[in-house]
Amino acid sequence: MKHRAFVFGLIVIAIVFGVDQWTKALAIDGLSNPLRVIEVTPFMNFVLAWNPGVSFGLFQGQAPWVMIAVTAAITIGFGIWMWRTRDSMLRFALAMIIGGAVGNLVDRLRHGAVTDFIDLHVAGYHWPVFNIADSAITVGAALLLIDSLFGGKKSTR
Repeated sequence: MKHRAFVFGLIVIAIVFGVDQWTKALAIDGLSNPLRVIEVTPFMNFVLAWNPGVSFGLFQGQAPWVMIAVTAAITIGFGIWMWRTRDSMLRFALAMIIGGAVGNLVDRLRHGAVTDFIDLHVAGYHWPVFNIADSAITVGAALLLIDSLFGGKKSTR
């Protein structure tokens, strides 16, 4: 049963990674030549941006190998945690985070920066441009928080 549940987590990782890479390829292809902004709704645009930092532009200026090494180490740690847990919501949350982290890691290795393209804005204020991987990481982190606050006592053995 544990192996089947872990396989489910791997499937979630693969889906998040695949959708992330596919949408980033579409963004690069559709927004880069010529460089343009596509207005999707009155509060959302598609615009190509390259993020050398982590989510929402944090830690820009770090050496790329540091970002790659830290992301890889955290991803491996979360993978071990996902393997050990018996809780399905926790496994799903970890899989979302891992899938997003791997998507952004691949971007860093391929392009030297993460491809961002979703621009949300309200009344002239623009949220930092992000991507599907960032969204998956955010949803996974929120689920982890919910699980830690309301999940009760659970064993990871």
